[in-house]
Amino acid sequence: MLEKEIERKVCEYARERGILAYKFTSPARSAVPDRLFILPSGRMFFVEFKREGQVPTPPQAREHMRLRSSNVAVYVVDSVQQGLFVIDMEGSL
Repeated sequence: MLEKEIERKVCEYARERGILAYKFTSPARSAVPDRLFILPSGRMFFVEFKREGQVPTPPQAREHMRLRSSNVAVYVVDSVQQGLFVIDMEGSL
């Protein structure tokens, strides 16, 4: 399944649960994760979407580690099932 299809289905699922799903880009910083999810509680997390079996590029992996070192949750999702799990898990925290 293509990355954009996985992303679309996971974002639809999140929105159905009242979670905001923003496409995230940063003009001053490259390799940022694809989406910023904001829960009704105010908790936020990032998701990097990939095609099944793909992994982040080295610059993306460095940016993910940079964010994680500041206690920001970053997930790499390469299937719809995995994405739904992340949404459900984060939504229950």
